[in-house]
Amino acid sequence: MKLSSGAKSLRSMIEKAIEDHKITKSEYEMIIHQATADGHVDKQERALLSLLQDMIADKSVKLVP
Repeated sequence: MKLSSGAKSLRSMIEKAIEDHKITKSEYEMIIHQATADGHVDKQERALLSLLQDMIADKSVKLVP
């Protein structure tokens, strides 16, 4: 399945957070803004957001101020 342009951008932002093992609140807000910018969160974007949420929940990615 080909990624939408919005999902590609989300993917790169989320991959950066995964590599760093941390994400700031402002980066997180930017990710949410990117996902909702077009007024529709597609299936690919939902999957990426879910992955990030799971990694924050299990502390493999830390949410920092």
